[in-house]
Amino acid sequence: MSNEQLVVDAVRMLSIEAIQRANSGHPGMPMGMADLAVVLWGRFLNVDPDHPEWDDRDRFVLSNGHGSMLLYSMLHLSGFPVSIDDIRNFRQWGYPTAGHPELEPELGIEVTTGPLGQGFGMGVGLAMAEAHLSAKLGAELVNHDTYGFVSDGDLMEGVASEAASLAGHLGLGRLIYLYDDNEISLVGPTDLTFSEDVPKRFDAYGWHTITVDGHDRPAIAEAIVAAKAELDRPTLISAKTHIGYGSSKQDTAAAHGSPLGDEEIERVRARFGWSHPPFEVPDEAYAFMSAAMERGRSRQAEWAGRMAGADAATVSLYKSHFKPGSTAVDVPDYEAGTKVATRKIGGTVLNAVAATRPDLIGGSADLASSTNTLITDSGDFSKTDHASRNIRFGVREHGMGSIVNGLTVHGGLRAFGATFFQFSDYMRGAVRLGALMGVPSIWVFTHDSVFLAEDGPTHQPIAHMAAMRAIPNVWVMRPATPAEVAGAWEVAMARTGGPTALVLTRQGLPVPADAGNVPVAKGGYVVADGTDAVLIATGSELSLALAARDRLADRGTSLRVVSMPCVEAFHEQDATYRSAVLGDGLPIASIEAAVTFGWGDITGAGSLNIGIDHFGASAPADVLAAQYGFTPDAVADRVAEWLAAR
Repeated sequence: MSNEQLVVDAVRMLSIEAIQRANSGHPGMPMGMADLAVVLWGRFLNVDPDHPEWDDRDRFVLSNGHGSMLLYSMLHLSGFPVSIDDIRNFRQWGYPTAGHPELEPELGIEVTTGPLGQGFGMGVGLAMAEAHLSAKLGAELVNHDTYGFVSDGDLMEGVASEAASLAGHLGLGRLIYLYDDNEISLVGPTDLTFSEDVPKRFDAYGWHTITVDGHDRPAIAEAIVAAKAELDRPTLISAKTHIGYGSSKQDTAAAHGSPLGDEEIERVRARFGWSHPPFEVPDEAYAFMSAAMERGRSRQAEWAGRMAGADAATVSLYKSHFKPGSTAVDVPDYEAGTKVATRKIGGTVLNAVAATRPDLIGGSADLASSTNTLITDSGDFSKTDHASRNIRFGVREHGMGSIVNGLTVHGGLRAFGATFFQFSDYMRGAVRLGALMGVPSIWVFTHDSVFLAEDGPTHQPIAHMAAMRAIPNVWVMRPATPAEVAGAWEVAMARTGGPTALVLTRQGLPVPADAGNVPVAKGGYVVADGTDAVLIATGSELSLALAARDRLADRGTSLRVVSMPCVEAFHEQDATYRSAVLGDGLPIASIEAAVTFGWGDITGAGSLNIGIDHFGASAPADVLAAQYGFTPDAVADRVAEWLAAR
């Protein structure tokens, strides 16, 4: 038996033994893709276990994350800090070997995967990041490939289709995916639901496609060599594999998502001639993979030498991407009393940020002119221009979300994606996954309420503010003024541990006389003081709250108005600050042109929450405001009635 075959068998045995011990997991994929994994890691992948976060390493994405034991086995055998104890405690509390891979680059886990298709899209983002950084910083410092394993399930998900279409259009030749074409899904043969010719579909996307026997290692190696030579097209290698290879459940859905059982594992052990006790691997397997990792170690050392010898200008440009400083934004100057949409202000601020942060890159889902998210001094990222910073995602919100996460998690870039707030539903899975990974992707959502008006309820977000705030680790910022928009972008660029959503208006909002800096980073602050009650407002409702305050003042009521552009940031302040803003025992009300769900947690028992707990309608914005009680007089009346009834 060759040592390469020994490693293949070790991957299979470690995987099924760990899954059996956990009594949970997916043994079929690791057994079926072990040959592919060992060829890729053993002969091609340039990674360094001693420097797992080396900037110019090849990236590997396990999009079919249910087969996570394949990845953990390869990391362990290759010398990454995934121990045999971690393998033994697969899916257990406190161990990094989770049921699906979770981002831990220090262990060699590049992205969090499991929701099918998301890894596929993030891999496209990783490849775009490499292409962009290589074009700007030079191939001497950025020159690596992105590889991924994908499944039938990944390719059934629409997000993969969106991302694949864009990847082919952009000619991402450093992107190579190996497709586990085993013709089995969780419920049975894939022909129950899936009969398309996948290579032909990817041919149509503009990909280079190859079909191989997924257990013929020389053929797999030849396919990867051919893929690496294809510099102007991404490659999909369709590997015909046997799920559950070597077991009596081979080629059946029974091998997909359940432990094999002790008796079956003994049969597999006999089939492979594996005489070693559970979780024991012969030294020859470790030695083989250690020797294979020398390829990446050498590449890393050579890269470090080039970095050390680079001229000062090159090092400075490199650091402006990988070690950028803080971002301060001047408040845009607009005439007090005029009305300006926060989406327009956002475009001005975005370009101010881009002027000082060359690592900023992004675009919109075919809505750049509406979201105001073009970087004006840059061209378009394209097949022939990878250095430009404007990405035209097309009408692909779902794909945009996963690609932006990939661009961001790569390192060296801060990426944003933009669309109408209503369409955040299409990319919610990606927003959630970015939050779970803790990566600072930036989302620019415009047309934030019913006051986009005549387009009607199909385009008017109602529940979206509450839904976005419900995702842990997402900061939702709904600014009201030029100062708040500038501050929101500063917060977004400063965050490193999670995504930020900037939610902006289509309609113009009054520019206040005082355009100075305000404490947006604290989430909420007092705009106008009062002694009888507090009214919290966000975004377009801040000016409405101030107008209602004037009406109430005429009636003898002193209303404190608080702007709260970011609920999450406000919650992070200490109790002393929160009490100073909301008052000590004052009755609290809120107003926001969205569902009131969630506001009671902030305002407390007996509070008043003014919102729109129903769908909108197609009509001019001023008509909708009158119909839904969003006028100064109507708000003043609601507050007065509430206070009188207390």
